[in-house]
Amino acid sequence: MLPEGSAPGGNYLSAKAVGSLLYLAGVISTGGDGVITGTAGADRSIAEGYAAARACALTQLAVLKHTLGSLDKVREIISVNGYVNAVAGFPDSPAVINGASDLLVAVFGDSGRHVRAAIGVSALPRNALVELQMIVAV
Repeated sequence: MLPEGSAPGGNYLSAKAVGSLLYLAGVISTGGDGVITGTAGADRSIAEGYAAARACALTQLAVLKHTLGSLDKVREIISVNGYVNAVAGFPDSPAVINGASDLLVAVFGDSGRHVRAAIGVSALPRNALVELQMIVAV
């Protein structure tokens, strides 16, 4: 079951189509208790970050379903940009963002394979642990 998508937190769209590409705004890590917060390498582990990245991917799937009406309209995942709230020098952002990548491949098979950036940052909105932005072909 997919989470409910949230309204944008500012003056922007959750998704914007340009030709056959759908650009998805960044979503922060959320779960049943609200925002999944923390800092990788300080108070959060790689495993907790992985779960937060997976939660972001689930939210993006909810955005896709709401926007397209069905996930069957997704042709392929093109790109994923993952941001990890991390201590300076944290070397494992790719391992954290694998939580999103692994889910997308599990859902879409080879069509879920994508290019990616996994970037450690010093802060994210609402102290979120992870933020995920995507480009999807429809």
